[in-house]
Order: sequence, then structure tokens, then C-alpha cells
Amino acid sequence: MTEANRSEKTEHQAQALTNALKTGAMQQARRMLNELHSAEIAHLLESLPHTERNLIWELVDPEREGEVLIHIGEEVRSTLIRDMSLEKLVNATEGLDIDDLADFIQSLPDRVTTLVLTSLDAQRRDRLESVLAYPEDSAGGLMNTDTITVRYEVTLDVVLRYLRALGEMPDNTDSLIVISRNNDYLGLLPLSKLLTSDTNLTVSKVMTQTTKAIKASTEDNEVAKIFETHDLISAPVVDENGKLLGRITIDDVVDVIRDEADHSVLSMAGLNEEEDLFAPVIPSARRRAVWLGINLITAFMASWVVSNFEGTLEKVVTIAVLMNVVASMGGIAGTQTLTLVIRGLALGQVSRSNRRWLVFKEIIVGLFNGFGWALVIAAIAVFWFGDINIGLVIAAAIIINLVIAAFSGVAIPLIMRKINIDPAIAGSVVLTTITDIVGLFAFLGLATIFLI
Repeated sequence: MTEANRSEKTEHQAQALTNALKTGAMQQARRMLNELHSAEIAHLLESLPHTERNLIWELVDPEREGEVLIHIGEEVRSTLIRDMSLEKLVNATEGLDIDDLADFIQSLPDRVTTLVLTSLDAQRRDRLESVLAYPEDSAGGLMNTDTITVRYEVTLDVVLRYLRALGEMPDNTDSLIVISRNNDYLGLLPLSKLLTSDTNLTVSKVMTQTTKAIKASTEDNEVAKIFETHDLISAPVVDENGKLLGRITIDDVVDVIRDEADHSVLSMAGLNEEEDLFAPVIPSARRRAVWLGINLITAFMASWVVSNFEGTLEKVVTIAVLMNVVASMGGIAGTQTLTLVIRGLALGQVSRSNRRWLVFKEIIVGLFNGFGWALVIAAIAVFWFGDINIGLVIAAAIIINLVIAAFSGVAIPLIMRKINIDPAIAGSVVLTTITDIVGLFAFLGLATIFLI
């Protein structure tokens, strides 16, 4: 389903529920809501102002509350669970998969977490604690412990009888995990091979060893790259000694990819991917004020550069008309490079071996675009003001700024990554400051030298 279709469907669902509530048909509204998939209910709740959201939330069946909450962003989730009783919160965790429960429990108050842990049986508690032992953004934090394992020395006939005795398999099971007597990961037994091979063969004869296990300490974005590269549906997770801990499934990886995409887009505006679009005014204004304050500082820095050339602006008024062109062109060119480099870093395409080539390539691109657009802008300036010197000055400033912008677009994210600062958050601010200051300084400086 495309985003447009999803948006249209959500709008239709919200309108239908609103109409039912306005007419007092609470039972009809409750039935309509709970016929939806849990993810659809979550999306609907996130698409409503908080007053309507609370009203709709009351209509969700208690046994589905946990499933709905795990699909909701952290900020919206916190507003919903704030008013839930301890008993309801504990009940909401029942039936959740271990990986989903681990994500959910970390957003709960400590006293609720303790109650949830004590409400679990010993086996389920041990599995949950094994996931919670790892950071949320690691393979260990993503994994689920609902694995089906088989020993390498048994026959396929034994495996088939074992599966029949189980009666069901965990979601997204495309392979069984082959282990040794000591729980060492050895390989995978694809269900396709299990069903099409001679049942007298042993697992060791049929299993594949091409899928490498993922270490529990691996970062979640690296896990996403592994799934993408190898087209995986599930993958085993092991500790540092190669002992099997659990598995990661594609549904969890899709969540990681979506979160990374949201983070890349929203961070450039200083926003958090978990931010509630329909949050109250005061919290929303407070969060955005910080970013506006940072931008104000950079704006004053550019203004300070301009103030040092007041004499030039008084004598050559036409410069004031054109100087924003230089800064704007540099900002756009730098942002293009910055965006591509941040994307390359996220995908693991930028490494120590190709950084120098990338810097050189982007500088050459900046030179080509600089000379090309310098000719166009110079021609417009000469035609507009009838002064060839102004055309030459702005052309030189454009070339300088576009080259600096290209270099900065590569250098800024590389430097920020090295000092553990997310370039998606601060990169655009630093880049804009550089291109504004360099562009204005180059244009006004050259104008002072050659036009006065």
C-alpha cells in the first residue's frame, strides 16, 4: 500500500469512527475499531489529536492493548500508558513476543517493569532478561528467543516427527537452526530442503552453512545491511563464543530501516523521529525553540561578516541585491553533497579507502558547476546592472563558494562521525554557516578590492 493510499484509508477510518461517536453509537465504533489490524489501530491513534486519541484508545479491547502499543511511537505510547493502571499495563504485556516485550518494557516505569518480570514464568523471564542484557539498538536487543533448533546428527524423519509434535512454528520461520550438543551454531536447515529431501538423510547432509550467524553485539543498522545484502527472512544470533542465543526476523529489520529513514529526514530539522505530530503546543514549541536558537546564532555570524563591509555596501548598492545569490547557491550545492555522503555513511559505502577519492571527486564537481553557473549568473548581472566588473566579481565568488561547499559537504559528516556526533542532526547547520560566511566574505571581499 502506498503512503497516499494509507493516508486516505486512515482518514476514512478516522471519519467513520468520529461519525459513529457523534451519533452515540459506541458499540459500533468499538466494533469498527477492533476489526482493524493492530498496526492500523496504532497508525490511526498517531493520526489523531490527543483529545480524540484518548477517547479512541478507551475503545480498544484490553487484550489487544499490548499489540497496539508496540506499534506506536515512543512519545505517543508514553502519553497513553501514563493514565493506565498497573494492572492494565501488566495485562497488556501478556502474549507479546519476547523481542516486542523487551522493547515495550523499556518504556515502562521501573515499578511496572518489576511487576511485569515477577508476573512471568521462570522460562519466559530468563528469555526476556537475556534480550534486555543487550542494548536496544543491537542484534541482541532485536532478537527473539523463539527458535526451533535441531541436532546435526538426527535424521530428517526425526525432525519432521518433532515438528508435528510441536504443532506450530514461530512466525517468519523459513529455516530450522542446527546446533551441536553444546549449543554451538552450525548452520541452517531450510524448510524447503526438509520437505523435499530423503527423510533417511541426516541433518548434517542437508543443512547449509552459507548463512553466517550475527553476533549479539552487532549494531542494528549493520544487521539491516546484512538482511538486505543476503535477502534474509531470519538469521541466527550468537554470543562471542558462537553459542546460539536467538534469531532476528525480517519484521524487526523493517522497523529498523523505517526508524533509520525517519531519523535521517527529521534529524536534519532538529526533530526526533519519535516526536508526536499532534503533541500539545507547549512541549512542541519548547523542542523546536532549541533548533531555532542554534540557527539564530549562525544567522548572527553571517550578519557579522556583512557588517564588516558596510562601506562597500554604501558605495556599491547593487552588491546588496546580489549577495544572497552567492550564499544560496553555496548552500544548495553543499546540501546536495552532504545528503549523499550521509546516505553513503549510513549504507556503509564510505570508508577510509575511498574518502580521499570522494573529496577530490566532489571538489571537481564543485568546480564544474561553479564555472558553469558563474557564467550564467555573471551574464545576468551584467545585463541587469550594465557593469562587467560586477559580473566578474560575482562569478569568482560563486566558484569559490561552490568549491568550498562541495569540500565541506564531504568533510563535515566525516569529521562528525569521527568525533561521535550524528551528522544528520548537526551537519546541515554547520554546512549552512560555512557556505553563508564563505559566500558573503568572498563576494564582499572581492567587491571591496575590485569595485571600490
